[in-house]
Amino acid sequence: MSGVSGEKIWLDGELVDWDAARVHVLTHTLHYGLGVFEGIRSYRTDDGRSAVFRLAEHVQRLFESAHINLLEVPFSREEVSAAIRETLRANGLDEGYIRPLVFVGDGAMGLNPGDNPIRLAIIAYAWGAYLGEEGMEQGIRAKVSTFQRHHVNAKMAKGKTCGDYVNSILAKREALLDGYDEAIMLDSQGFVAEASGENLFLVRDGEIITPPLPTVLAGITRATAIELAREKGIGVTERALGRDELYIADELFLTGTAAEVTPIREVDRRTIGAGTRGPVTKALQSAFFEVVRGKDRKHEDWLTYL
Repeated sequence: MSGVSGEKIWLDGELVDWDAARVHVLTHTLHYGLGVFEGIRSYRTDDGRSAVFRLAEHVQRLFESAHINLLEVPFSREEVSAAIRETLRANGLDEGYIRPLVFVGDGAMGLNPGDNPIRLAIIAYAWGAYLGEEGMEQGIRAKVSTFQRHHVNAKMAKGKTCGDYVNSILAKREALLDGYDEAIMLDSQGFVAEASGENLFLVRDGEIITPPLPTVLAGITRATAIELAREKGIGVTERALGRDELYIADELFLTGTAAEVTPIREVDRRTIGAGTRGPVTKALQSAFFEVVRGKDRKHEDWLTYL
């Protein structure tokens, strides 16, 4: 993701030049992490158009994250949706990653932000496969992290809150320093939760199992994968998973806006299944990309065309 750049950034209601999007060093969110964000993708469809994937659901979650954190977004959902499309067009992107960010501006310091302004930025830029093109085909290597997923009463886990991701950063960096591609985090009871920024799925005897929502983020790509799997007649169960169940799985894969559908070939030096992308993962990858490329007309309502 190094070298991210573009032409324009939408900031507080207007498009500004990329290098002119500046904030003060006393910006409250910079110091204390109270802010919320989304990750959204747009795709070039097979007919040459560009479409944002599940835009309405992402914007809804952004507003829900803000509500959880007592942040009043200074724009309507319709205005934010329109601004996302405008930002993509302003940067000439038919495919891209979009990052809306609601943050607390400068003013009061200390833990109470007081009357500091609530601000909104929307950034769009080109971004390929988060865990690498090779990883999408061959699978990645993961390790169970020493860092736990946030407990639901230690930090409300349903919002995409900026400061929460320090935990994920530490887990991710630990995994990379140990020679792995990604971290898998357990919850406070020791059950499998999710990866540092993705939901996790296990395949065993042709059935899919995934951790239940109370301990994980309600991923939009997660929900997409579950629906597509059930349409293909693949059973999906949401239940607690022990880490040892990962080791003896036939397949493992991750889902997320950035990761899309990415297989895992190894966990903690234990080969998963045949050590490569399995048939269920491959089928869901194909189904997912048929949707986002506009081939699957059944789910065309998930696409917002520019």
